[in-house]
Amino acid sequence: QVQLVESGGGLVQAGGSLRLSCAASGRTFSGRAMGWFRQVPGKEREFVAIITSTGSTAYYSDAVWGRYTISRDNAKNTVYLQMSSLKPEDTATYYCAARSMYGSFDQTNGYDDWGQGTQVTVSS
Repeated sequence: QVQLVESGGGLVQAGGSLRLSCAASGRTFSGRAMGWFRQVPGKEREFVAIITSTGSTAYYSDAVWGRYTISRDNAKNTVYLQMSSLKPEDTATYYCAARSMYGSFDQTNGYDDWGQGTQVTVSS
């Protein structure tokens, strides 16, 4: 099991940038792919990005491709989400999650450890 704590959220103007961090504790962090999801009230949690355990490969949703970058530092047990060219529709609570052995990488059923979330609000 991995315990996850997100930070770095806040209020930013459209076109601005933010970097989210997700600090992990637990021995299995470096061996697991890590993902970011986001959720707005009344909607399902939405896949944003995933990075492999070594950090060699990343994949993004169409909604954020070209604007967001996921990265990780296994020595620091941390995964990051650099968000640029932010839009009001990026407003959401952002969650990091550790990949499970089961389920789909772009669905919540593909992850079995979650952080508590950090709020990102983009003003127009």
